[in-house]
Amino acid sequence: MFEGFSKAFVREAINRSAENAVDRRRFLRAAGLTTAGIVGAGALTACGAGPGGPAGTAAVGRVSEEVDDPAVNDATVLNFALNLEYLEAEFYLRAVTGEGLKDDQIDGVGTLGHVMGGRKVMFHDKTLKANAEEIASDERAHVDFLRTALGDSKVARPTIDLDEAFTAAAKAAGLIKDHEKFDAFANEDNFLLAAFVFEDVGVTAYKGAAPLIENKTFLEAAAGILAVEAYHAGLIRATLQARGAVDLADKISDARDSLDGDDDLDQGLTFEDEPNIVPTDENAIAFSRSTGQVLNIVYLNPDSVTEGGFFPDGVNGDINASDDNA
Repeated sequence: MFEGFSKAFVREAINRSAENAVDRRRFLRAAGLTTAGIVGAGALTACGAGPGGPAGTAAVGRVSEEVDDPAVNDATVLNFALNLEYLEAEFYLRAVTGEGLKDDQIDGVGTLGHVMGGRKVMFHDKTLKANAEEIASDERAHVDFLRTALGDSKVARPTIDLDEAFTAAAKAAGLIKDHEKFDAFANEDNFLLAAFVFEDVGVTAYKGAAPLIENKTFLEAAAGILAVEAYHAGLIRATLQARGAVDLADKISDARDSLDGDDDLDQGLTFEDEPNIVPTDENAIAFSRSTGQVLNIVYLNPDSVTEGGFFPDGVNGDINASDDNA
């Protein structure tokens, strides 16, 4: 799928990221233009982005100077994003096809996990079904793109919980009582509410990660993924609004807000008593979440932890701890 532009992508990355001849030669040696894939098999392996290993020197450059941790580089950030794409892809693919990612789409550095829960949703609305199928295809493509871009340093799919985690999230939001269970795949309405848990988080995650990516080619690709995630989020929000699920979605928004810090960042489907399709600030700019705040939400925990919620064994890669917002 990507082989047709792999060398051009690498050359563009070299031209945009290398500041001098020494950097350019180092990048060339690391990338290995004779190998297949966007960055090539060896381009990012020097980053050591997998768990348990130091990062070393990044072939694609360090992140912005705002980040002091030398282990954080472009590959680390892209691997963090890959974990989130695994989660979204597994959710949507299982909802529309009954099956998840294939074996050749989930291997990599770190512990390969399994997926708990998830099954085909009985869609009655043909438009909703078609939209869900398109989103599933997009998320699968995001997984493939990031895995190809990362080469041998791509992380494996971690263990993902699409069963008990949704119940825990629904209880936290007050959608169900303590003795009840929330099945995200039981019907169209549950599917949409479950999708709402993820979609806004994905947009704010890419927005927050943008300043961490130094290489402009990778930044451009991440911006493209952000745009697609924003389209998805807007569709889910508008559909929930049209189906009269505003109050339930607002409860999910409040629950997310309770996890990611004291600031009232999240916005539901109403804002200041008005319909609210796009959550923005006063300048109509989408807000950002740090990697730690994103993990607070997917781990379903306001404390600083390294596992829980939708990732019961944690995510793979060097960025794996949530913030302490308790």
